[in-house]
Amino acid sequence: MRHPFGRPRRRLLALLGSAALALGGAIALPGTAQAANVLTNPGFESGSLSPWTCTGNLGSVVSSPVHGGSKALQGAVSDSDNAQCSQTVAVKPNTTYALSGWVRGSYVYLGVDGGASTWTTSPSAYSQLSLSFTTGASQTSAKIYVHGWYAQGTYWADDINLDGPGGGGGGGDTQAPSAPSGLASTGKTSSSVSLKWNAATDNVGVTAYDIYSGSNQLLSVAGTSATVSGLSPSTSYTFTVKARDAAGNVSGASNSVSVTTDAGSGGGGGGFKQAAPYLYEGWGDPPNPQTVMSATGIKWFTMAFVLDSGGCNPSWDGSRPLTGGADQSAINQIRSAGGDVVPSFGGWQGSKLGANCSSASALAGALQKVIDAYGLKAIDMDIENTDEFENEAVQAKILTALKTVKANNPGLKTIVTFGTSTTGPTYYGNRLIEQAQSLNANIDVFTIMPFDFGGGSDMYGNTVNAAEGLKNKLKSTFGWDDATAYSHLGISGMNGLSDQQENTTPAIWTQIKDWSNSHHIARLAYWAVNRDRSCPGGGVVSNCSGISQSTWQFTSITAGFTG
Repeated sequence: MRHPFGRPRRRLLALLGSAALALGGAIALPGTAQAANVLTNPGFESGSLSPWTCTGNLGSVVSSPVHGGSKALQGAVSDSDNAQCSQTVAVKPNTTYALSGWVRGSYVYLGVDGGASTWTTSPSAYSQLSLSFTTGASQTSAKIYVHGWYAQGTYWADDINLDGPGGGGGGGDTQAPSAPSGLASTGKTSSSVSLKWNAATDNVGVTAYDIYSGSNQLLSVAGTSATVSGLSPSTSYTFTVKARDAAGNVSGASNSVSVTTDAGSGGGGGGFKQAAPYLYEGWGDPPNPQTVMSATGIKWFTMAFVLDSGGCNPSWDGSRPLTGGADQSAINQIRSAGGDVVPSFGGWQGSKLGANCSSASALAGALQKVIDAYGLKAIDMDIENTDEFENEAVQAKILTALKTVKANNPGLKTIVTFGTSTTGPTYYGNRLIEQAQSLNANIDVFTIMPFDFGGGSDMYGNTVNAAEGLKNKLKSTFGWDDATAYSHLGISGMNGLSDQQENTTPAIWTQIKDWSNSHHIARLAYWAVNRDRSCPGGGVVSNCSGISQSTWQFTSITAGFTG
């Protein structure tokens, strides 16, 4: 079992002590039978967060697990963001209020900003938190919050109540913010639209922005950008945005923007398609990429691996320069021959940016350096091992960073690559997909690596079964049909002998390619072009496949993938 405490433990223990002191000084609960809940959407039954707002866009409304009704709040905590979700309400001065709520997860907090808070450590079942506070002599608003704790995993909250008299009528803030301006679309897919706008102004301060399609409020965010997901392909939507302040005053609508989503993949192989075997300049007698392209017709390569050279700075293999070295030379050759590359970040070993960058924003900054250096159209996060794949907080950090760079680079395609069992994603693979949905990360392709199963005599059957398991998980998580799920699915195999002596022959890889085409998946790759040479009996080595084959045979087969 992975021990859940890492770097944040000292901060956690310090905060637990502070919380206990705050509770020790709490005021007794008011003895009123006429108290009313002054929070809006306290049980999240509207299906949206509004008017709650969550840091890092890490909050979402889910249908399980719930305490009451059919909906609850889910906060996807990362190692750098406690996924605080808050709502500011109007209150009366010199008045005692009772705050309570049901929460589930490790170290979940409920409190009022600048005042009392309480917490629980119940990871497996909902438990109730409660406290009271008294407003100040001139206080007319209160910010109620719930949050988890750094690197402690997802939390849930439901049925939050703030009992007491509502504010207003006493000379409070009645001035609405100005309308947001400059609303524009920054990107779209068949199921999502990304938006940005200019900030509104207010006499006290804007606390949230509500995004509408017609009269329907879709979501609420704290910043000036958002991605609206769950849309239908080839459909026109008109969006507006309104600003809201702490007293609940709402601005007029922004300018409207109309966007038509992309066509769905259907069964015709449309959308993003990529045949991109791995090419590694770090070992294995790296071949001249133009030679391979000329012999096989391949156009894309997945370049491995971008790692951390220290201080969250990207470099090839953690040691070769980001630009000006052998990797850039290979990329220049590929592009001059009419091809392109998708850098892969991570892998099984080495110092990885996902694990070492201090926050999602720092990781996004590191990814952006590589995007800017090469004007990229796509990036791949190869999430493996215990430091990234089996660390839920790092998973959330990576997905949040991918969401950020996707929003900041319209048209950029994002890929995540991870291991699998013979029947589909493992616990951590399922967790990765669920976090991607929870965070609205809008990942384009979920790619599995169907090898190193621990005994895979039927590499075609095991690969297909694993891919079908992934397809079913994507369907159940995102609500997609079969065609849409396949269009977000990728396969990354290992040619010849795998690390565990599984044998994927050219004939088997051809079967896998044909299956991939017939099911119109998004991506086909393998590890690695360096090994795409014959050496029967040679074992598992870096510069040949360990079996009998033609030179560049696996790459030629992969080039036949069209989706």
